[in-house]
Amino acid sequence: MKYFIGLDGGTQSTKVFIFDLQGNIVCQARQELQPLNMPEHGVAEHPDDDLWHSTVSACRSAMTKFPHNPQLIHGIGVCTIRCCRALLKADGSLAAPVLNWMDQRLSQPYSGGNPEVRYVTTSSGYITHRLTGHFKDTASNYEGMWPIDKNHWQWSTDPEVLANFNIPADQLFELAMPGEIVGNVTSAAAEQTGLPAGLPVIATANDKAVEALGAGLPQLANGESTALISLGTYICGMVYGDSNEVNAKHYFSNMSSIPGRYLHESGGIRNGMGTVSWFKDLLGPQLIAQSSLADTSAEEILNCEAEQVPVGADGLMTVPEWLAPPDKPFKRGVMIGFRSTHTRAHIYRSILEAIALTMNNHVDAMRNELGFGLRRIIVSGGGTNSDLFMQIIADVFGIPAERPAVRDAAALGAAICVAVAVDAYGDFDEAIDNMVSFAGGFTPVNANTQTYDEINTSVYLDITTLTDKILSKSHTFS
Repeated sequence: MKYFIGLDGGTQSTKVFIFDLQGNIVCQARQELQPLNMPEHGVAEHPDDDLWHSTVSACRSAMTKFPHNPQLIHGIGVCTIRCCRALLKADGSLAAPVLNWMDQRLSQPYSGGNPEVRYVTTSSGYITHRLTGHFKDTASNYEGMWPIDKNHWQWSTDPEVLANFNIPADQLFELAMPGEIVGNVTSAAAEQTGLPAGLPVIATANDKAVEALGAGLPQLANGESTALISLGTYICGMVYGDSNEVNAKHYFSNMSSIPGRYLHESGGIRNGMGTVSWFKDLLGPQLIAQSSLADTSAEEILNCEAEQVPVGADGLMTVPEWLAPPDKPFKRGVMIGFRSTHTRAHIYRSILEAIALTMNNHVDAMRNELGFGLRRIIVSGGGTNSDLFMQIIADVFGIPAERPAVRDAAALGAAICVAVAVDAYGDFDEAIDNMVSFAGGFTPVNANTQTYDEINTSVYLDITTLTDKILSKSHTFS
């Protein structure tokens, strides 16, 4: 009777799951985050102390649902969104709002200038500190503008590197490896969260790496024929690798949840599943009323309607660039090919197809550079609840697509880190074998794959080459 908590702090919500030894969900809770503070282009801040308050709420709710003795819980794994920056005072409280990964200031070195700042850390470092009182964080969540030596998973000792990133060494947290106990829940944190005082707190990794762990991505080196598609606010493709490749053109190497291993990560889609939410929100009260009357979700209504739309959405094509990258601020989302017979179902299907086509091309570029074939796709994230979306992905890639039984793979990955840290399992492989399972697969329909191949090769592969020329000119008027 051992249980593990996986904390998944995302862009839109904080989720807390409690799992048993077999990776079954015992109970769960979710707390929506407040909307980001985005007063001007390039600024994206978490308001107030939202990351901690949502953690407190989700933990307390999950613990009230837990049907067993809390002393049977052996630890909590902390996983949060990567590429955020938290500035802390000497006592560990926030000196400024946490910068979300969409904030363009994070593409630049830390600017300094705030005399109250004593520590500069990530969102996982901040939440870990609030739980334990220690200034300690996983090494595997320092992607981006940090003076990290990714080859050795330690801070760089090069004075020039530290100067370039403008973060003094004494303002950085102590680093820990994924699957390492970094402290215990303090009595003060226990009183707020409902977690047992003294509960071990375990370092995990960045959210994508933890998701790969919980999704059961095979941990083989280059040449492995399985890739993971992560359907989140940021969508990307991943395969495991053995080294930190710094000169790659079509992917980058991200530190994984397994010490010493890397995840090669393809190009992605910023605000990817956020585009689906954007469209659903545009439909507003009418769709909500319809779903209430039918006693089903808004997503299920859209999926049922879009299933009746032909492959290719009757010529309607979408470029899913609703959030421009910092180096190409002119990029915008595009829908092209409208005619009067198109409905909301066509738009919805076109968005799903655009995500699948874009990720197919990104993963193809990565695997061609790495030199491996692809025979199977694992898909994780909330989008996997849609059978239609899973089938579209299988059809576009032309290979079987599977989804994990636990759709919130990052939470399960965090729990796997706990299981390894407290010696419930001997290593990550054993923990994955016992805690990860799959909920069936989707086989590509050959005729659909052929149609998508024709759309991709004749139009979609080059669509942004054409639209970027127009958008770069129209950008001056936006």
